[in-house]
Amino acid sequence: MPAQGRRNVHGKAGVRFKAAYTKSKYKNMLRNNVSELIAHEHITVTSGVAKDLISLTEKMVSLTKKEDQVHAKRLAMQTLRNIYVDADKKVTVLDKLFNDIGPRFKDVNGGSVVTYKVENRRGDNANCVLIAFSK
Repeated sequence: MPAQGRRNVHGKAGVRFKAAYTKSKYKNMLRNNVSELIAHEHITVTSGVAKDLISLTEKMVSLTKKEDQVHAKRLAMQTLRNIYVDADKKVTVLDKLFNDIGPRFKDVNGGSVVTYKVENRRGDNANCVLIAFSK
């Protein structure tokens, strides 16, 4: 059957459906989640997202240990969203990362994020994980 007038179709019996996530959407989703994790210090995500989220969060925490704080803040700003943790005091996620979370894990090499398995998600029965900072 020829697929005329349909988008995202390759060949006669080709792909009929577009993938849900492109690489850019996935990267933006991770940026949102790591910003929310730093803001609230815990977040619930699926187990598939948790693996990439943990590694990105560990990279953000390790940036706080660098000697050149200005360059480290600029590198962290490329990933983190510019959202307020406390709008009254004008504290952003970047400020919280470098002023609160970074000094907590200054002497720890890795392992600043822990995961706890929680119940499956109600709609699609996906495995969910609670991610939080360890101290």
